[in-house]
Amino acid sequence: MAKPKKRYVCSECGGVSTRWQGQCPDCSEWNTLVEEVGETKFAARHDLSGGGRTIQFEALDAPTAPLVRQTTGLAEFDRALGGGIVPGSAILMGGEPGIGKSTLLLQAAARIAKAGGEVVYISGEEATGQIRMRAARLGVSDSPLRLASATSVRDILTTLGHGTPPQLLIVDSIQTMHSDQIEGAPGTVSQVRASAFELIRYAKEQGCCLVLVGHVTKDGSIAGPRVLEHMVDTVMSFEGERSHQYRILRCLKNRFGAVDEIGVFAMESEGLAEVANPSTLFLSGREEAIAGSAVFPAIEGTRPVLVEIQALIVRLQSGATPRRAVVGWDSGRLAMLLAVLESRCGLSFSTAEVYLNVAGGYRLTDPAADLAVAAALVSALADKPLAADSLWLGELSLSGDVRPVAHGALRLKEAEKLGFRRATGPEMSGRGKSALAYGAIASVNALVDRVLGAA
Repeated sequence: MAKPKKRYVCSECGGVSTRWQGQCPDCSEWNTLVEEVGETKFAARHDLSGGGRTIQFEALDAPTAPLVRQTTGLAEFDRALGGGIVPGSAILMGGEPGIGKSTLLLQAAARIAKAGGEVVYISGEEATGQIRMRAARLGVSDSPLRLASATSVRDILTTLGHGTPPQLLIVDSIQTMHSDQIEGAPGTVSQVRASAFELIRYAKEQGCCLVLVGHVTKDGSIAGPRVLEHMVDTVMSFEGERSHQYRILRCLKNRFGAVDEIGVFAMESEGLAEVANPSTLFLSGREEAIAGSAVFPAIEGTRPVLVEIQALIVRLQSGATPRRAVVGWDSGRLAMLLAVLESRCGLSFSTAEVYLNVAGGYRLTDPAADLAVAAALVSALADKPLAADSLWLGELSLSGDVRPVAHGALRLKEAEKLGFRRATGPEMSGRGKSALAYGAIASVNALVDRVLGAA
């Protein structure tokens, strides 16, 4: 329905003005302009007398040509996508400035082009000369991809329509694109929505894979209208701290694969390098056992990743308010665990500062990390190191019970490959054949006894 247009009519002479003002421009009377909403045509039902196109229905089991995925040449990128890019799909990739989005896409585009694929890379933020400088630094200058710097969606689609549709189309970024069908500056909600719609429609009609790079807001969400994430098939987030070496490509939405799959990369001087075994990256530097350190087998999609959780307890001598600082975990969940340990186990944290850190800048959201965090806190409080070859997993309830975790066998299998020999967690069936000595506990009290009695 069209938006009704406002107009202002003079009650004295009937003159019409498009904006309100104190004096009528026709009769010069004051305060006589009254707002009047223009007539808007609205029909409760569509008029079908003009005809319409008949929709052809199809059976659910009708034969369909299978979609063959195209690998990008980066195994970690393919893993996050679910096996590679799908023809005709639209991918939205977001991430903080300087995290490496353009570097990753340029590396993937160069490898696809070298393998014989037709790739078009369009940048709205950089000149072609700047992209060539990055390509030279990455060592991919000899890649036969087509490069352009443009911001007009009409110009882009007109140029692409004159040749063979590319296999991969990268637009960096969607916030810089401009459609002359919509009023407004690039980056506005209407411009982002309209530009993305035209580009996605081209990708669906021509069967090429479209990758849109999106800016993010200060809270980490992709900037622009929320409908943009609904329009695309896959939403990916490139995460990591610029002060740390590693980067994680996380899949938040995928119509063609599993959600929460991750690909791990390490930022090096020559670009992003794949990390085939991220557990070794997050566990590096654990040569000797230290109080307050516990290892937890996290699950990202279908990939197990072992991370180190570090805790530090500092007793206060004065009556100052103790501080709680958390990096890489939910601060609210830490407060809950401290309350459970004080209430159910009689441990006192009220007069101590508590610092918790997930090593390597990793961010944990898995509730099964409760037991590992609790073990690290008790170990730091008692100043008693945990066994270096042990790991901890399980979710704690407010009653102090240890609850089961998902994918327990997969977690233990990954730990066994990295040389761990002991594990503590809830009752678990179907662990399969494993050399790990698994100790099942039912409550947080048993956890405290096991930590304090550890050798």
